[in-house]
Amino acid sequence: MVEIKSFEELKSAAKAEAVAAVAVAPVVREPQRDKFGRAYATGRRKDATAKVWIKPGAGKITVNGRDIEEYFTRPVLRMISNQPFAVTNRVGQFDVTVSVSGGGLSGQAGAVRHGLSRCLDNYEPELHSALKHAGFLTRDPRVVERKKYGKAKARRSFQFSKR
Repeated sequence: MVEIKSFEELKSAAKAEAVAAVAVAPVVREPQRDKFGRAYATGRRKDATAKVWIKPGAGKITVNGRDIEEYFTRPVLRMISNQPFAVTNRVGQFDVTVSVSGGGLSGQAGAVRHGLSRCLDNYEPELHSALKHAGFLTRDPRVVERKKYGKAKARRSFQFSKR
C-alpha cells in the first residue's frame, strides 16, 4: 500500500535527493574549441593584454608575428611565458599564436602566461587543477598606483626645505 506523505515531507525528501546527487556527481567541463580545433583565451597583467590561440602542433610559438625568441629576448621572459607548458607536461605539443599589446615586456610576458594557462584550461579541462595549484589561472591584480596632486609621484613628496 502506498503511504501518503505531506507536501513538506515530499519537499524535504526531494531536496535531500538533489543535494546527494550534486555531491556525488563531479563537474565535468567540455573542451571549448572552434571549428579549426583551436582554443582561445585572453590573459592580462598590469597594463598588458594577450590574446592567445593554441592548436596541436610542433611547439611553434609566435608573438605579434615574430618568433618568441625574437620578441622576448631575455630568457626569463621566455621562461615565464612557457611555464604553463612545463607545469602540465605539454612542452612542444601545441602551436601558439599570441597577439599582445600594452604595458612593458615583463607585463606582456605575464599576460601571455595567464592567457596560455586559460587557453590550456579551455582546450583540456583536466589540466585545471594543475594550473590552478600553480597559480597561473589567477589574474595578478597589482597595477601601478596613480599619481596624486601635490606629490612628485604616487606617494613621494617633494623635497622639504626648512629655510
